[in-house]
Amino acid sequence: MNRKMILSTAASLLVGVVAGTGIMMNDQAYQSVKQAVGGSATNNSIGGIGNVAQIDLSSMDIESALMVVQQQRTQMLDEQLNNQIQDVQKRNEEIAKKNDAMAGINSALTGEAVDGKYSIPDDLAGKLAAEGIADASKKEYTAEELNQATEKLKGSIDSLSNSQQMDMLRLQSMTNKRNEAFDVMTNFIKKMEESRSSIIGNMR
Repeated sequence: MNRKMILSTAASLLVGVVAGTGIMMNDQAYQSVKQAVGGSATNNSIGGIGNVAQIDLSSMDIESALMVVQQQRTQMLDEQLNNQIQDVQKRNEEIAKKNDAMAGINSALTGEAVDGKYSIPDDLAGKLAAEGIADASKKEYTAEELNQATEKLKGSIDSLSNSQQMDMLRLQSMTNKRNEAFDVMTNFIKKMEESRSSIIGNMR
């Protein structure tokens, strides 16, 4: 088997693997690899993908080129995972603040009312103002006003909880894709080793 046939066989294997990983790459990454393998890429490089820098493929062998592409994919997934985790943490903090404000309202309602109004501490007044429920200067509320504030907080918490559930589903999906990316890379290396052994065996 001559060198041209060997290279052709290896290139065909790479195209097949790239096609199989296409579902885990965005269109820009997939098309860049396809062009580079086909020789139609202007600079034999993979252009910037998101925040990933441009990488020159001209001096790389086939295995190294695909390894770089897969590493870029993993890096992008890591960034997406980190952003998603931060969003979940941010909502957790918002929910905790609203629950804290509700606890303060319940505590105020257990106190003694003066002329039908309950006094609230300065920190609770600030929390209610931060939630857009009342003015920070207001320190006295009727029971009805405090109950209305509680209902508003509950509605806001429910909305955040629903959004958080969707965030957790997206987080799980991203985690699965990242794990799949590693599995694809492992399978690729195994297939390349098998193909290399087969090519060497045929040359003997």
